[in-house]
Amino acid sequence: MPTTRRRGGNTAARSQSTISFGSKSRVTKPSATTRSQKTKDLEPISAAATSTEEVSEPEQVPVAPSEPSKPHVAELAVRHQAQKEIQQPLSEEDQRAIKITEQELQRYWQQEEAKRRGPRVHQEDLSVHEKILRHFDLSSQYGPCIGIARLKRWRRANMLKLNPPIEVLAVLLKEKETVKQRAYVDELMS
Repeated sequence: MPTTRRRGGNTAARSQSTISFGSKSRVTKPSATTRSQKTKDLEPISAAATSTEEVSEPEQVPVAPSEPSKPHVAELAVRHQAQKEIQQPLSEEDQRAIKITEQELQRYWQQEEAKRRGPRVHQEDLSVHEKILRHFDLSSQYGPCIGIARLKRWRRANMLKLNPPIEVLAVLLKEKETVKQRAYVDELMS
């Protein structure tokens, strides 16, 4: 059976007031703070609290590490991978990479920089070799760079015919001991 409306009773209770959006009416929400709390907050701060007493700063004690910093587990794994990759016999690409001169590396980096709209602001103090390696780290088309040695990543990308830049291999082979084999992003993540 359909519901029906009741039609009797007080008509004043049924009438609903309308909201006027003019300047005469103002709708406000009731506030949780009372007037006494507001006046306490607005009272001037006492003179005792505003005195110019010097507050002593906490003593700074130099913290010396109790143990020498040990390499992270991921760092050790990447070092082990890099050692295995370096011990492998030189391939055809390795021999080509060793023959690359410093001028060719500079030219390669200038070409990469020319592709950008603006200069790299936060890499001004880095060497060209480190810039090349960081660019390779952030190039996702060669696969993930987290948890893998740079040299192993380059060789994997080459094996998969992804054409990684030979200049990266040149930097990695020329500076075996000085270049970190762990990607910069990997260092930041751990």
